[in-house]
Amino acid sequence: MFAGAIRRAGSVQVNVARLVFAAILLLLTIWGANLSLALKFSQYAYLAISGFIGLVFGDTFLFKSFQVNGARISMLIMSLAPAISAILAFIVLGESLTLWGIAGIVVTTAGIAVVVIANQQSRSERVKITGPGMIYGFFGAVGQGAGLVFARLAFNDGEINGFVATFVRIAASLVILLPLTLATRRIKDPVGTFSRDKRALALTIGGAVFGPYLGITFSLIAITYTKVGIAATLMATVPILMLPLVHVIYREQLTWHAIVGACVAVAGVAILFLR
Repeated sequence: MFAGAIRRAGSVQVNVARLVFAAILLLLTIWGANLSLALKFSQYAYLAISGFIGLVFGDTFLFKSFQVNGARISMLIMSLAPAISAILAFIVLGESLTLWGIAGIVVTTAGIAVVVIANQQSRSERVKITGPGMIYGFFGAVGQGAGLVFARLAFNDGEINGFVATFVRIAASLVILLPLTLATRRIKDPVGTFSRDKRALALTIGGAVFGPYLGITFSLIAITYTKVGIAATLMATVPILMLPLVHVIYREQLTWHAIVGACVAVAGVAILFLR
């Protein structure tokens, strides 16, 4: 959804819009479920830093990578995120992994890479791999990994509802992102842009629901129940989960390489659960 919206409205426009839509949905959820926004100062600080690193720094570079390299190559680079998350969690949180845990991450990441490489870009999508594009993708992976680590620090300081944590994280990122994009004029007539292009609006809202609203919330809940590196590995299986969807919806034929890669990735996930 985001890759399609970015091609129509631009990376910065979509990045800011999806956070605004997600913040509204989260606020309505918090109000409807009567959840408390009362947190410790340290929790607010950790979540704010997490939001800036993950959603401002990391996602901005990830979206730029989408724009330059396309979704497929960007997701391949993002498969580095679990390893980066595990290393940062070891340094900052003191989390360690068993040999089985490390093996599970390596096997899963290898399977993901095979799937991404096997499913070549469609002819209608122009892709050219560039040095800046690769750097954008790497910074995106670092931002996501570091963002999860700081979010875990907030959860370590006390119990937090996942929707509340996500709202604080997104709200803090918007406090920085909105003035910055407005001052640099990176956002150009967002209301007019989305009014003229209803498909870009629909794709952005849909992406906001499945991405920041549900995806980030569940990812924050995940890191409270398992180690950051393992949670990040499970989150990185997006290309695997996309296979049956693109086969059913778009009638794309699955190659043997993609099927083998998916089996390898599932085996890696099994190792993580059986460790």
